[in-house]
Amino acid sequence: MREMHHSRWSKIGTALAVSSALGLMSGMSVANDKLVELSKSNENWVMQGKDFSGTHYSTAKQINKDNVKKLRPSWSFSTGVLNGHEGAPLVVNGTMFIHTPFPNNTFAIDLDEPGVIKWEHKPKQDPAARAVACCDVVNRGLAYWPGDDKAPAMIVKSLLDGHVVALNAETGEEYWKVENGDISVGQTETAAPFVAKDLVIQGSSGAELGVRGYVTAYDIHTGEMVWRWYATGPDSDVGLDKDFNKANPHYGQKGLGTSTWEDNAWKIGGGTNWGWYAYDPQLDMFYYGSGNPAPWNETMRPGDNKWTMTIWGRDLETGLAKFGYQKTPHDEWDYAGVNVMMLSEQKDKNGKMRKLLTHPDRNGIIYTLDRETGDLVSANKMDDTANWVKKVDLETGLPIRDPEYGTRMGHRSRDICPSAMGFHNQGFDSYDPKRELFYLGINHLCMDWEPFMLPYRAGQFFVGANVWTYPGPKGDRQNGIGSGQVKAYNAITGDFAWEKMEKFSVWGGTTATEGGLVFYGTLDGFIKARDADTGKLLWKFKLPSGVIGHPMTYTHKGTQYIAINYGVGGWPAVGLVFDLNDPSAGLGAVGAFKELARNTQMGGGVMVFSLDGKSPYDDVSLGEYGM
Repeated sequence: MREMHHSRWSKIGTALAVSSALGLMSGMSVANDKLVELSKSNENWVMQGKDFSGTHYSTAKQINKDNVKKLRPSWSFSTGVLNGHEGAPLVVNGTMFIHTPFPNNTFAIDLDEPGVIKWEHKPKQDPAARAVACCDVVNRGLAYWPGDDKAPAMIVKSLLDGHVVALNAETGEEYWKVENGDISVGQTETAAPFVAKDLVIQGSSGAELGVRGYVTAYDIHTGEMVWRWYATGPDSDVGLDKDFNKANPHYGQKGLGTSTWEDNAWKIGGGTNWGWYAYDPQLDMFYYGSGNPAPWNETMRPGDNKWTMTIWGRDLETGLAKFGYQKTPHDEWDYAGVNVMMLSEQKDKNGKMRKLLTHPDRNGIIYTLDRETGDLVSANKMDDTANWVKKVDLETGLPIRDPEYGTRMGHRSRDICPSAMGFHNQGFDSYDPKRELFYLGINHLCMDWEPFMLPYRAGQFFVGANVWTYPGPKGDRQNGIGSGQVKAYNAITGDFAWEKMEKFSVWGGTTATEGGLVFYGTLDGFIKARDADTGKLLWKFKLPSGVIGHPMTYTHKGTQYIAINYGVGGWPAVGLVFDLNDPSAGLGAVGAFKELARNTQMGGGVMVFSLDGKSPYDDVSLGEYGM
């Protein structure tokens, strides 16, 4: 597939008439414009991040600070699937699309009658994928494309066994299906696809099995690969623009995807991206983070290990990287940098309006970059207990490490904060443009770490560290609780407007609304609403199972609804899901969440709320069959 590295324009050929090229670009623009308009409507939630900027912010305000206490269940839907339900449903023009973890079923529900399934898609896939999935068999959600004159509107999803599938959004029929990863070598798919223009952007998973990470673009009309670029290896594989890091040459430029590795370790070096994407249509650039190097044992891979742990800014059409900023060179702690990217336009400390990218990283630092140039604007600790790093030097971009919390062979490093699970993980957070605040769901977790040597075997786990995880210093380590926080953060000043502790990690993230509210779910099974200005808890409801997904909101026939996936699982709940007891099992998660099984159990679905429980089923005066 090397020939697919080049953009579609080189494949089309130089003989293509200018008018045809302009027509093609115009068609892409129309589809993009449709998606933008749909995302602006409060009736819809057409992307996992609500919009291309990943703000997770809705201007709906029927539900607000004054009346949120009147939220009641409106209706619910059981998926019939256990394991962790990450991500959120999509809503497009009166239809809700619901996804599940493996076996990756999809349901379309008519919001006028949500008790009836409009269509369902239950794919057949290789069950062996379950055995090579790192941390439960989760899936982070669906993507939507609005269609054009060449193809119908589509729902796009990934399958755990490495495939990407496009479905006709009206009928649920498969339109195309491609293999994006090979489970025989440990490549799986857990990320939500991301659609921009007529491209489907798809990441990859499996760094814990020593795979080599990449990002791929597929043509939405056909499923044909347009380009693929890797996180490690020669520049010709990584896909660097001729002016790569021109504004910040100190970040590193050419040849580093091989020279910062010993021998050919880059070939099994990790750097997968199974998190979230954002896109700026004006710059035609998309943004994401590459993950941890493999193996976890840093002794086995000397060097900075570029370009793992990197914030990427790439051109959408060619995929070529305009900039790459490595946050944790030579990672020693599994601080996989795939976390959410949220785009904003704010004035910096000098009063200059800038196009910004804010990224709460697993390593405990919240980074804000200029998304045009990659300039580092700020890098602040997510919590003052982060101790592996003293600070980030804004001039060099390098973290100033505290050697006391480094790792090495023959030594058990103790009380490293954050843990490998990070102070932030896969949760999707939110940005309120009026308050200029980011609302962060945080894991308050620390760890002990002891590395060991191991050989690489394709398709088998390639980790090389024992990890013991427990609540951070502000929690209750004795009783295994106090492992979560919710915070309101200003990226320009670096200040926190407020912060609140939670019993367990806030794994799924937050959603903010113009009603002055911040919604989120908890691992022990609550959905909560806090005052966006003060953090005061205004409402909560106990769900059937714990939450590792994010809330969403939509308006249907004049009524605003709040919806959330429930279904505990994912990395925090591997002990509960697989009945494990060794505190170091589950890559350290079992000990961290030993109390979770006393607070919730598995079971997946969607719960929908409205004021006073207003529902499509309010009419109880209907006939014998409810008709």
